[in-house]
Amino acid sequence: MDVFSRTFLPAAAEAGVAIPTVSRHMPILRRCVESDDATILVSRCLRPEHAMSGDFLLLLTYRRLVVTQETWVLRRMRLHLNANLRHLSNVTWNIDLRRHTVDLAATAVDGVRERFRVRAAEPDHVWRVDSLLRHVFRERPAQPAVRPVATDAAVIAA
Repeated sequence: MDVFSRTFLPAAAEAGVAIPTVSRHMPILRRCVESDDATILVSRCLRPEHAMSGDFLLLLTYRRLVVTQETWVLRRMRLHLNANLRHLSNVTWNIDLRRHTVDLAATAVDGVRERFRVRAAEPDHVWRVDSLLRHVFRERPAQPAVRPVATDAAVIAA
């Protein structure tokens, strides 16, 4: 079993995503994510500005953000967003403990601002989603310290 499969199923179970939903979305997700990429977050979500557009499944790995859509009427599956994390800009999220939601927004490489609302079953899961997003988007590996190079002016001044 590859890394993606080994990490995807536990993440989906933690989020409470039903197995039939996972099975319907899996063929599209498989095409978008490499087999050695570990899953960080799987969650059902919706688009606040397009409430009647269907159900969405959000997948976050260390390299990609993938969102698939299932239409309500015909239950058709389609890829909504497939973006490398390096190509996303202005990634923000807000938590609402009253509603048990996390609103995630990011600007894709084509300039379109994408917004998703992740609904959690309980407040602890809201904090878990917040920590996962912070881990991926805010905590970067420390850059090696750069020592200033002594210039002739610095040597003369000393």
